[in-house]
Amino acid sequence: MYDKIAAIIEPSLNGMGYSLVQIRLMEGGRRTLQIMAERIDGRNMTVDDCATISHSVSALLDVEDPIKDAYTLEVSSPGIDRPLVKLPDFERYSGFDAKVETKLPIEGRKRFKGKIKAVEGETIVMQTAEGAQARIAYNMIQSAKLVLTDELIDWHGKTADATN
Repeated sequence: MYDKIAAIIEPSLNGMGYSLVQIRLMEGGRRTLQIMAERIDGRNMTVDDCATISHSVSALLDVEDPIKDAYTLEVSSPGIDRPLVKLPDFERYSGFDAKVETKLPIEGRKRFKGKIKAVEGETIVMQTAEGAQARIAYNMIQSAKLVLTDELIDWHGKTADATN
């Protein structure tokens, strides 16, 4: 279903100057379809950006109707401590701290926290908080996100200033 939704909305997002970061359907009291996007030009997302995306995506999803039951659409930015979803995300944020959870244990563990050192082909190389080196195949990653650090905040601020 996620691939189908991405195929419906991604061309429009790209055409408007945004890139799709993540799609999540959250079950619970009320179903929520969360669309996470960011500006292609690197500028910070605004409430107006989210509203623009919401109107466009809502219209597209109303026509294609990939989710049969009622849901609430939520559009958001990934934030500074963003999820790392695509392989290029790991390349872009090489040198920063991240938390990674794998689908299956690697050398006896599923959770890794440390600095992204490199991306070698489809393998993420991390220097763990314990000082060891972990090599994690991209296809083994269940979830990953940046860790909020002063270094990341400083870099994010400089990047945003450079694009404004």
